[in-house]
Parts: sequence; C-alpha cells; structure tokens
Amino acid sequence: MLEQTYSPYNATTMGTTRASLHTLGCRLNQAETSILGEGLKRKGFELVEFGQPTDVLVLNTCSVTEDAERTSRYLIRKTLKHSPHAFVAVTGCYAQTGMEQLKRQAGIDLIVGHQFKLDLPAYLPAVHELRKRSTPDIHHTKTMARGDFDLPYFAEPDSTRALLKVQDGCSAMCSFCIIPFARGHERSRAFDDILREAESLVARGYREIVLTGVNIGQYAHGSADFVALLGRLDRVDGLERIRISSIEPTTVSEELLDLMASSKKLCPYLHIPLQSGDDQILQAMNRRHTVNAYRKLIDTALRKIPDLGIGTDLMVGFPGETDAAFQNTVAVASDLPFSYLHVFPYSSRSGTAALRIKQRVSSVSIKKRTNLLLDLDRAKRLVFHNAQIGKTVPVLFESGTQGSYRFGTTPNFTKVAVTDSDNLENHIKPVTISAAAGRCVFGDLVAPPATTNASLVLL
Repeated sequence: MLEQTYSPYNATTMGTTRASLHTLGCRLNQAETSILGEGLKRKGFELVEFGQPTDVLVLNTCSVTEDAERTSRYLIRKTLKHSPHAFVAVTGCYAQTGMEQLKRQAGIDLIVGHQFKLDLPAYLPAVHELRKRSTPDIHHTKTMARGDFDLPYFAEPDSTRALLKVQDGCSAMCSFCIIPFARGHERSRAFDDILREAESLVARGYREIVLTGVNIGQYAHGSADFVALLGRLDRVDGLERIRISSIEPTTVSEELLDLMASSKKLCPYLHIPLQSGDDQILQAMNRRHTVNAYRKLIDTALRKIPDLGIGTDLMVGFPGETDAAFQNTVAVASDLPFSYLHVFPYSSRSGTAALRIKQRVSSVSIKKRTNLLLDLDRAKRLVFHNAQIGKTVPVLFESGTQGSYRFGTTPNFTKVAVTDSDNLENHIKPVTISAAAGRCVFGDLVAPPATTNASLVLL
C-alpha cells in the first residue's frame, strides 16, 4: 500500500489557517490529493506537512485492504492527539465504501464520496468559520456519474515525476476487488483537458508525466483510444518522458507496444498485473486473461522492446489457492523476466464475489507463501539490476538526498544512486551503471565533453 503526504507546504503559518493532506493507496489517489491541495490553497489555507499541528486534515483514503482502512482510522486519531480542534475531512475509497463505519468514528467532521471528491474544498467552512461538528457533514451517492469528465483546475505536483489523471473507474468486476464499487464504471477524461494539463506541466518545468487511472488502457474519448492519447502526448513540445502506470494485460495492444518501441518519449516500462499463475484461480478471480496469454504478451513486449522493465502484482491466499496453484504462480513468476514483484495477501472485501468461495487459505500458509514470493522479488530485482551494469542511461533526478547519495530513475524505472552532486534535481543526466544492489543500482555521472577554445582551433 502506497502512503504519501502532500508536501508543498509553508512552515511559517503564524496567523494563518493551516491544512494538511495525506494519501493512502494508489497513484491515482496521489494525483487527486494534489488537485485537492490546489483547491485548499485557492480557498485561503496554508498547507503544512502532515503530522504537524493543523487546523484541517484532509485524508484521502484507500479501501483495497482491511489494513488500509485500519490505517485511515489510526491516522485520524493520531492527528487529533496533536491537533484536537482540527476539522477532519475524509474522502477516497474508504469514504465511499465505508461511510457508515466512518460516521461512527469520533472526530470526523466531513465525509465526501467519490462523486463529489474533487469538490471537497468547496464543502469546507470558510477559514474563519472552522469548528468541530457533533455529527459529520456527508456528501455521498451510491453510484457515480458515468460521463466523461474535465478537472476543475490543474494541480502543482509534489514530485519530479508529475502524475496526470486520464481515467477513472473500472467495469472489470474482478471477484476480489472493491474498486468498481468505490469508483464506479469506467469513464475517461476529456482529451483536450489532458493535453492542456500536459502542456501546463511542461511550461512549469516538469520533464516526465505519469499517466494514472484505475484501468487506463480502457481510455476512450470520442474517437480517441489510449494509443491515440499516447501518440498525441508524444508530440507535446518540451515533454521529455511519458510513463504508463499499472495497465491491465488485456489492454496492452500490439499498437501500444509498437509505439513504445519507436517513441523517444514513451518510457520502456510496463506494470502488468498477473495476480496468479494458475488458470483456475484466474478464472475464480474473474480475470480476463489466461496464463498462456499473459506469457505471450510478455514475450511479444520483450521482442519489440528489449530494454523493457516489467513489474507485476501477485496476490497470495486467494480463496481456493491450493499448494499446487501457488506453485504454478511461483513457476510463472520465476520464468518471466520481471524487474520486480508487488506481492500482497488477499483481503476479503464486503460485497465482492470472492466472499462466496468457501475454501479459505490459512493465515500461516499466506504468510509463508508471501515470504517466499518476497524472496523471489528480491532475487528478480537483483538479476534485473545486474543486467544494467555497464550501460550508460539517462537518469531523471529527484529532490533530496539519502546520506551521500542522490537518486533518480531511468526510462525503464530502474532506481539509480549517484554520489551527491549539486543542481541535479529535475535534471536528466547520463549515468554509467557500475554496481547493483537489491533496491537500486549505483552509477557515475558522465562528464560533459570538454569544450575546445575556439581561438586555439584557429591557430
């Protein structure tokens, strides 16, 4: 589970009304938190770092697992300990699917479901009228509008790689997944609205955009599909990198792979969820691919894009997962050249079809299987990183340092560490990879070519 604090903040807030934001869950949630932060600033709030004393907390929640929901409740209690008078606004998937439970938690003043999520700043009282409420104000509908959408305004991303929301909702109805109930049916953002934000991000100095959504491969607006959107973004002047976030295997077309192979901007990286390497389990999950189809997709992608970085999701302990079914997952994950594995245990979700499956996997088995796949993940990362040694690659550097190192990412999503150097943030520099570790590779900045004194040449 991703957890991220929205961080562009003003630490000097004497005499101002403070607001902090915090995100649990996916990159789409992170993108939406950035939009909410922009709305709060427009309403007159000063953004402060999460965990600091605040007058308003906006918590953007996740409901994919019970742990995510538990964390949401804990963070509310934690905030009210240091800021007992803080106005607490909760939105996101847990606010949509767990509204009744949140209504009973002390200290929550506003609950906003997904239909009204980006309007949350408008529902907050004026900065001079903030006060705790005996019962929360609720803006919530059971269903979400199905129409395509624009965004109310463009956000100021808090990362070197700017998240760009292009799609929302999912109609796949995987039997384990609560997201269709939390975010509704698939719908797409207006084509021109996406382009306007991409151009705005370039004008503000962002070099890479990361396309986010729930099922982004299903993007469709007018006559434009996802490949058409990518092709148009590829022609945005000044944009240097386009990265695709998680994408379903059934939506990765030959046309998409051909564009990735030919484009100088579309990053050679795909995160394609597998979930299980056993066809019976995939069928019980209501997944739309088979193991063989998935293997063929990966083979085709690697044939077209040799330097491709490929990540995947693997679910452990889905109801009915026998030892043999799990070993099939291990075999597929071992065979395919993944650069990393995102491993997570099955979490039962109210309202999902998987609850009707009676054969449950014991918590002991789930823990054992999870640890085995985590070991495999570490091994796969190291193999992939070792294959990068000796290559000279462009690295987009992030803000901040860790110890004596500054970090950045390559087009195929390899994390690179170099010895700290000035003026690297948001710059793309060539780096020669010299060593590999489990979580990153190490490299050396390539020195720029020496300049020749023109007067000496004339002599």
